[in-house]
Amino acid sequence: MAMEKARDVLVIGGSRYFGKRLIARLLAAGDRVTVLNRGSSAPPAGVVHLTADRDDEDALRAALGPRTFDVVVDQVCYTPRQAVIARRVFTGRTRRYVMTSTVEAYEHEDSPTLVSETAVDPLAVVVDLELPWGDPEFLDTHYGEGKRQAEAVFAAAGPEFPYTAVRVAHVLGGADDFTGRLAHYADRIRTGEPIAVPATNHPATYIHVDEIADFLFWTAGQDFTGPVNAASHDPLTTADLCAALAAHLPSGRTAFRTVEVGETSPFSFARSYGMDNSRAEKLGFAFGDARRWLPRAVAETLGKDN
Repeated sequence: MAMEKARDVLVIGGSRYFGKRLIARLLAAGDRVTVLNRGSSAPPAGVVHLTADRDDEDALRAALGPRTFDVVVDQVCYTPRQAVIARRVFTGRTRRYVMTSTVEAYEHEDSPTLVSETAVDPLAVVVDLELPWGDPEFLDTHYGEGKRQAEAVFAAAGPEFPYTAVRVAHVLGGADDFTGRLAHYADRIRTGEPIAVPATNHPATYIHVDEIADFLFWTAGQDFTGPVNAASHDPLTTADLCAALAAHLPSGRTAFRTVEVGETSPFSFARSYGMDNSRAEKLGFAFGDARRWLPRAVAETLGKDN
């Protein structure tokens, strides 16, 4: 729903996938949108474009100048170092800070029931700024930890920095899905090559690319703070994903190979850490059912000719 009064919104990063969909929703609502990135990708028409390396605090301040914002949506905060800079730069400059976090915040959980936000309290997370956060390989293997510690930095600021961390479920859908994870399964179904899964392969929570864009747009207009889970209803298994893919790949077959130790396929999980979305629903957002949108998501990602 469009706001009655246009807002000044800054989106950090977010020029592709669900970030670009969020920007489109903000513009359609009449908001004044500024996009800040390193200049490696062009933002859509209709926005103010600022260029800076968010890891460089002086450059970030110079790019922003005296600008203030009603809302900042940070799509690319991956480390506590980045969060420290953002907290210093944006305290007093925005009325609301929305960080996109991840389901991987729960990477140490293994729960028979869906996991609520209280399972990971940012105020209880230890922040270590001395870890090699600038090393891409380290960051890649510590993605969940980087997000947890970034959340912790924002949470420690208290009321002077009103933030929310949107813990995003695994995202599916869209012809512009760049992750290659569904393609991994599709290739194996086409060739009959076995798909490696753990001995006990748990379901997981997912969200459609358009639904997470809707949720971020909605969140930008709310005033709640702290972590919030964003996931569609009804967790999906690897078999569910493969069945939806097989419907578009009639010449293939699905075979699974159980792996006791070693690397498994994406979207196969040895632990159970699907997310409970009840907090967001009680706040007023209605999620869809993953089983209903999954066929469409697969068709979008693979293309109609596959």
